[in-house]
Parts: sequence; structure tokens; C-alpha cells
Amino acid sequence: MAEPAVPDLLYGTAWKEERTAALTELALRRGFRGIDTANQRRHYVEAGVGEALAAAYRAGLVTRADVFLQTKFTYVRGQDHRLPYDPAAAIPTQVAQSMASSLEHLGTDRVDSYVLHGPASGRDWTDDDVDAWAAMVRERDLGHTRWLGVSNVSLRHLVQMEATGAERPAFVQNRCYARFGWDRAVRGFCVERGIVYQGFSLLTANPEVLQHPLVTRLAAREKATAAQIVFAFARAVGMLPLTGTSDPEHMALDLASRALSLSPDEARAIEALVS
Repeated sequence: MAEPAVPDLLYGTAWKEERTAALTELALRRGFRGIDTANQRRHYVEAGVGEALAAAYRAGLVTRADVFLQTKFTYVRGQDHRLPYDPAAAIPTQVAQSMASSLEHLGTDRVDSYVLHGPASGRDWTDDDVDAWAAMVRERDLGHTRWLGVSNVSLRHLVQMEATGAERPAFVQNRCYARFGWDRAVRGFCVERGIVYQGFSLLTANPEVLQHPLVTRLAAREKATAAQIVFAFARAVGMLPLTGTSDPEHMALDLASRALSLSPDEARAIEALVS
């Protein structure tokens, strides 16, 4: 199978419940070629993503080789009662069971990126994380994913992970707040190591930025929306942004933001914004 490229914008499928299949198919029809999900029924309907993909394949809209698929392994503490694995099993077994379930949900024998949804501790990289990451590496070696990633991590987590001698992730995915420097420390760590930083909640976490005079002025100049300027900024500073919009017009606008470019000075000015 030909390998899909890593896109420059991902469509996030969290919190869509019964609308997951319809919205994911709509995103594909609008032109998204990167889909982010998770095997965590508490916030995602991964099987709905699979339904959307199957419909898009049947319609001849895309082939599997056109779509970058990313899903996640989520620890028990991040799940509700609808678990994709045996909670009494050892973590490596949970990882393997979760991956098998994801592949079934998504109708594929391989995802493109498999992400640890969050470390076991909010503070440290623990033995549970060492076990989970080693199991994820085995899933990669078995051919079930091309790349591995981690999500919801601090710089401390990443430094401790590296100190264990663990294989370096290809992706780090974090919620990105302007008031915390757009996660500058973690992004710097990623740049130094060639890791792709994926930023989510770029709009919902930063309502003050969308209303800031600098952003509204740039939007007026470019005949764009403030949201489009934020996505253009994200790419300018090396992020791979996610959008989870359920609005068809916003889907088109978010994709169109790829045509916008900001100068280095403009990107630095937005990066320096604080609430």
C-alpha cells in the first residue's frame, strides 16, 4: 500500500458522539486527508470514524492510501466503562488489545500514527509509561503503525522519557494555550529533536487571541477570519494544527488557511501575545 503523506492540517473527531460518522465523512469530502481519533469511548466514537472511511472508500472519494490515520491508546483512568481492553490485564496486553480494536474499528490493518493519549502521572514519566511505550514500539514493529507519538505531556515528561533511553516519538500532541507561550518549551524540545508538534484547541483555548487587535488587523488585511490567521500562525511556527469544527463552512475556511502566509515578524508577534 502506498503511504499517505503527513498532512498540514488534521481533523479531530473528539466530542462528536452520534455525529462522528457524518462529520468525519463531510471533512473528507471537504478535503481533509488527516484524521485524528482515539480508542476512548468517553470522548470519541472511533467506530464512527471507521464508518465514515468505509463510506468515503465506497464513494470513490479517497482510498486508504490517501488518508493519514492517527489513533491513541488511553489508560483506564482516562476511560469510562466502555473499555477496549481487559482492565485486569497487564499494560502491554491492554496496548495490544486496544490496537486490535482500533484496527477493527477503522477497517484497516495499519494506522499511520499511534499515540499514547497521556502519561499515567500528571507529573512524571512512570514505569507504566515505560511499559506502555515499549508495547507501542512492539505494535510498530509488528507493522500495525508507521509512527508513534505522545500526547498531553509536559517538558518534564519528555525529558524523563528521553532519559530512559526510549525510542523518540515522531509526534507530540498538546493543547496549546497562548497565555503559556503556545507551549513554547515543549515545541522547542520537539524542534531540537526533529519531532512534529501537533497543536489542538488552538481556537477554543485562546478566545482572547481571536479578538486581539493584531489578529483582527491581519485578518482584515488578508481578507481572512481570525481563526484562519491562528492556523497560519501555527504552521509558521512549525506546528501541525488540528481542527475539530463541525461547521461545513468552517471546514472549508480552515483548509483554505493553508494558502495564507505570515512574515516571521508577524508570527513572532502572535507568539508573544498573552491574555
